[in-house]
Amino acid sequence: MRRLRRFACALVLTTLAAGSVAAAESITPAQHRRGAEQTFLTYPEWFLVHSPAEYAEFVQTHTPSDFPWFGHIGQLWSSYAAVTRATADQPFNAGYHVMIMVIGLSTTVEYALRAAYEVLIGRLSALAMPPGMTAEDRYAARAAQAYVDFIRVRPWYEFDFFGTLVGLWREPPAWGPGLLRKWERRYALSTEYIVKAIYGRLIGLGTAASYEAARPDTVVLLDGLPPSVAEMRTLNVLALAARGQALVAVPRYAAFRDHALLLARGGANFVEIAGNRGEILLSLRVPDSWSAAPAQTRVLFEQPILTRPGTKRVALVVRVAQLASVLRALGARVEHIYDY
Repeated sequence: MRRLRRFACALVLTTLAAGSVAAAESITPAQHRRGAEQTFLTYPEWFLVHSPAEYAEFVQTHTPSDFPWFGHIGQLWSSYAAVTRATADQPFNAGYHVMIMVIGLSTTVEYALRAAYEVLIGRLSALAMPPGMTAEDRYAARAAQAYVDFIRVRPWYEFDFFGTLVGLWREPPAWGPGLLRKWERRYALSTEYIVKAIYGRLIGLGTAASYEAARPDTVVLLDGLPPSVAEMRTLNVLALAARGQALVAVPRYAAFRDHALLLARGGANFVEIAGNRGEILLSLRVPDSWSAAPAQTRVLFEQPILTRPGTKRVALVVRVAQLASVLRALGARVEHIYDY
């Protein structure tokens, strides 16, 4: 079956090289194509990775009561408005918009409740916190980072919240300095983990019933294979063509950025990504003073990184054909590429 698929891909690529396929026509196999609007609509989903990542970094040295909960709610919805405007001339993806509304509303409720609790109760208990925080605070910070590491590659509702809850009651000692804070944190964290475990289980069941399982890879058409391809053990070459073009499958989500940067630095250029040759969205984390967006790009929106004063997130739009040159210019500033 794999040989047959490779043969079919090679046949299509060879036809393209001969000039009998129109330049603008996608040659990516149909099962690997995704709608052009999805590069924009995936941003709100990924903001719900960026936000927990900022939280996990923040609570290493701060209490959750100081986290800008309502600021992140505002950024979530303002970014959704921006990407909705950006897709106004494309077919309306009702299923994706419904999904964004579900996760957006649930996150809004969660952040608002946590903000209220942390300001009213958490801030009071923090007055009894010993230097260096309690063992529960440190456990919560580690759990927050483990959660972020997980959701960079897997859906949030698959995270083991029950296991995290068990660890909370097994690992930190029940007695010690800051007893009031310790037991308040145990109550707050236990409630959070239990609610998320139950809600996540329901969302997982609903997702399985309503949507097909997402493909874990993105198929890309390159103008050639660079030497750096040897460094990418998880890149799968599907087919080669006479003109040197290559159809490859690379890991999706967070790993796509790393593979795209390696390919671009190696000299490869993108012809097609997930069946698209039009625009693709990427985001940067840069200083507030940064204004050096490459000429091939346009700024969709900017947002301050609220937990890191003096820095901002910039959402840039670039055409697929110019993506590699933009990546070579921006390098490590690139936070994420929204690969449809």
